[in-house]
Amino acid sequence: MTSKRCMLFVQSLLVACLSLLIVVPATAQEESNKEVNVKEIVFDHIFDSYEWHVTEWGGHPVAVPLPVIVKGEKSGWHLFLSSKLHKGHEYQGFYIASEGDYKGKIVEKNDQNVAVRPLDISITKNTFSLLLASFVLVLIMLSVTQFYKKNTFKKAPGGFVGMVEVIILTIYEDVVIKCVGKDYKRYAPYLLTVFFFVLLNNLMGLIPFFPGGANVTGNIAITLVLSICTFIAINVFGTKEYWKEILWPEVPVWMKVPIPMMPVLELVGIFTKPFALTIRLMANIMAGHAAVLGLTSLVFVTVRMGPAINASMTIGSVLFCIFMSFIELLVAFIQAYVFTMLSAVFIGLSRVEPHHKENTIE
Repeated sequence: MTSKRCMLFVQSLLVACLSLLIVVPATAQEESNKEVNVKEIVFDHIFDSYEWHVTEWGGHPVAVPLPVIVKGEKSGWHLFLSSKLHKGHEYQGFYIASEGDYKGKIVEKNDQNVAVRPLDISITKNTFSLLLASFVLVLIMLSVTQFYKKNTFKKAPGGFVGMVEVIILTIYEDVVIKCVGKDYKRYAPYLLTVFFFVLLNNLMGLIPFFPGGANVTGNIAITLVLSICTFIAINVFGTKEYWKEILWPEVPVWMKVPIPMMPVLELVGIFTKPFALTIRLMANIMAGHAAVLGLTSLVFVTVRMGPAINASMTIGSVLFCIFMSFIELLVAFIQAYVFTMLSAVFIGLSRVEPHHKENTIE
């Protein structure tokens, strides 16, 4: 049965590849008369937006408008769909800046006719994907808990529930318990939530069609908030011994007085830990998205080089994109695991116990 499923998967993959080899060159020929801006294609996907671009139909973009919630300096609160601002249109004094410091953001003109940013709490593409992923994560966990509530005969779970249980036990036993230490129960809910949140958003970012494909965990604002949560867990709930090692470490006195060299370095280390968490996750996920989009753009870039070169580059582009997609699946799990593990390690380091001198037998 397993071999049949593998053969079916391989056949489906080959059909998808052949379909791409037929469709992509045809689409590329339609775009041959246009100048392809690879940088714009990549950054339009990576950066946030007020609408969710789906595809193009008949030369016109098909997009899902999202709610815009802004408060102007004088006009107060406004709620409308982002389609009102499509193609640079102005609505109720607001428009999306096409250049300058606020490029891609909603702005309004003040009394001096200068573009300024209003208070903007709109539901953007990343925000919508964030809320959707959170909702899906809650549904997944509730469906798993329902199995254990109904399982009166203590039957071993299988299928999807069994897979989720294996992942939970792996993170709980191999990461939370081993890295945090004896106070692991206090931090287990947070660390497990962080792992599944990052993993689910990573996976949804790999789906190439609506409502997937958003660059949530590749957005520095999202990773910064997650890192701040870990920062709070480390420093607010750190032990007295932890703060003693930072403010008065066990080093020669001349390294602490009169110039507090080591305490300053330790204080800097408090902020480098969340910084490392922020940049590591954001950079890895964003780089994966950019690599796939860059490889896809090769098809359109090589259109004017002739059909032979374009066909060969199309085959290479499709094969490399499939390969990168499998790599991205692995990276999605690895980055969620690494972020959780590092958070657990940093939390474990903050749970330092007082050092007791051991009695030695001479």
